[in-house]
Amino acid sequence: MENEVIGKVKLDYSHYSGQDLYCDGEVEDEILDIVTKYSPVEYGRIIEERKSWPVLYHLSTQRENIVSWLPIDKSMKVLEIGAGCGAITGVLSDMAKEVTCVDLSRKRSLINAHRHEECDNITINVGNFSDIEPDLDTDYDYALLIGVFEYGQSYIGGKTPYEDFLTIIRKHVKPGGSIVIAIENRYGMKYFAGCKEDHLGTYFSSIECYKNGGGVRTFSKNGLKKIFESTGENEYHFYYPYPDYKFMTTLFSDDELPKKGELYNNLRNFDQDRMLLFDEQAAFDGVLEDGHFPFFSNSYLVVLGARPDTDYIRYSSDRASLYSLSTRISKGQNGKIVKKHALSINDGPGSGHNHVNNMVRYGELLADRYSGSKLQIVPCKQEENGTVSFPYVSGRPLSEMFDELLANGDVEGFTSLFDEYFNRIDYGNDEYVSDLDLVFSNILVDGDTWTVIDYEWVEEKKIPTKEIAFRALYCYLLENEERNKFNFELIIEKLGITPDEAEGYRLQEAAFQKKVTGKRLSMGELRNLIGGPILMADKLLTAGGADKLRSTVQIYEDYGRGFNEDDSFFVDEVYNADNYIEFSVPIDSKACKVRIDPFMDYCMTEVHEIALNGEVLDIHDNKRVYVNGKKLQSENGVNCVFYYNDPNIVVEVKDKVRSTGNLLRVRMTTGELPGNMVKSLKNELQKKIRF
Repeated sequence: MENEVIGKVKLDYSHYSGQDLYCDGEVEDEILDIVTKYSPVEYGRIIEERKSWPVLYHLSTQRENIVSWLPIDKSMKVLEIGAGCGAITGVLSDMAKEVTCVDLSRKRSLINAHRHEECDNITINVGNFSDIEPDLDTDYDYALLIGVFEYGQSYIGGKTPYEDFLTIIRKHVKPGGSIVIAIENRYGMKYFAGCKEDHLGTYFSSIECYKNGGGVRTFSKNGLKKIFESTGENEYHFYYPYPDYKFMTTLFSDDELPKKGELYNNLRNFDQDRMLLFDEQAAFDGVLEDGHFPFFSNSYLVVLGARPDTDYIRYSSDRASLYSLSTRISKGQNGKIVKKHALSINDGPGSGHNHVNNMVRYGELLADRYSGSKLQIVPCKQEENGTVSFPYVSGRPLSEMFDELLANGDVEGFTSLFDEYFNRIDYGNDEYVSDLDLVFSNILVDGDTWTVIDYEWVEEKKIPTKEIAFRALYCYLLENEERNKFNFELIIEKLGITPDEAEGYRLQEAAFQKKVTGKRLSMGELRNLIGGPILMADKLLTAGGADKLRSTVQIYEDYGRGFNEDDSFFVDEVYNADNYIEFSVPIDSKACKVRIDPFMDYCMTEVHEIALNGEVLDIHDNKRVYVNGKKLQSENGVNCVFYYNDPNIVVEVKDKVRSTGNLLRVRMTTGELPGNMVKSLKNELQKKIRF
């Protein structure tokens, strides 16, 4: 087959056999169609419309986070092994002088080329790695294996495939260059908690050392170290991507490990169902306290070679582009330094660059307001446009101190600490500058020194201190529902906040969060839209077994941070002999959205009526009521066809809930759809209706 050029991208078929031996089937045709018809800026919208795990996995820009922090510059050559559909190829092209890709599949390589056709520094070698490898250059600065090393047996074969794989790759990296590996941890916390193994789709298979076989192997930290050292790779540096390397939001290191309460975003089963055997956040907190997090991290990223100066990075990329930024802790000449960097490329007025640059002025204003007080403001310095820096501050997060008091049942201590917090932030309340971001996690305590380390959301006006304190308390609650065991109404009353004021503050916060996140859905919302069902062991047993659980109705409430199992319950009513159910359930006044799961498998549901507080809602309005399937009109309401085995109906309620006494009434009929019929049904509807 002759070589090919798509746009500016070169495809080399010198070693291609003419047959794709690795293929995900027709979904790759769908993705190829998307990248040839649409520009990358439209991928976010398409991901939400298609509601498909493969489309999300291959096209989400969050995949880039795992490599975009590496110190790659325009003087460097990069080798990407197993480039696939190009999830990280584009960002590598932006960073490096030259990118050489290797992939077994022609179709995936075509997807890669089409989505990056404007890049003139990408060459894609199509074919078996063993055939291509002898012709690769030997002076790459970086060789990347992102989600590839676990396939070493398939790539190389033999008795020591993983060791041989590393030895071969090292030949193509110049002296002083690095190999980067991202891989799941065999003993990741999510696997103990009930996630299926990512590659085999079976429970506990990695924990049980793959006793039933399979062509994939992941490793523990020690297991990887043994492989590295056996090949002479004695300089290696472990990082810990969270929640995992696929859609990383935060990267930790041994020099910056997570703190208690920080690991709460754990439900990420987009492509498979899962059990939930225990509270992962609570388990992580215990592991962190005992110093065992590296063993239980869900994923590893390892740099074989010189250690990058980055200790930690967090991507706030689930936001509108205007507010998307990264926060990095790195080693500098005078110790650690914290930098915030705008992720948007536009640097004009009102842009993400301007949003970040404003923090310099905000820091100065806040420093003036709190001058002479017992609240320190970390200074902010302008770096290049769109980047600011702060000195690194040690201390204990105020949120962690509150958690400790709650755990000990120390109500008096909690109230006393909150009083101290209120008094400190109240200083200078006549000044025309207010920091909305004085949440507990943004304040570090070291003895009697309290330091504000982040002030992204500052307004140059007077805002009552009780409003800022309420927001801090409200955000603290949303991070962990376990904190609701404390009666926070006592503090709200102490602040002199009326029920109507509290309700107004909640709605104000919901509007603020919507402004920050923009039109696109967060990863948590996408999980709820796309992800498979989550089976809670205790609820499964209470419900009387899996068969009975499948036909029960589950209700979720979203308080502004997405749906989660802790904020859900099963309705008492059951379907009658005609598969009809009618029920009324109370809804919390904090709820922004309510999700109704009518069945625990593929199904068709006819929604006859949804009413809130006696008001019948327009179920035909896709902005009010939307589903992770397809709506069809019917004589008695709306028919919803669900192509996923975790069907859900989402109702927007934030503008309808009252401060007390909310009651949701639902009438619907549901029929199960056999799994083997679902695919053909979906295809038939797609012929008539854009899905």
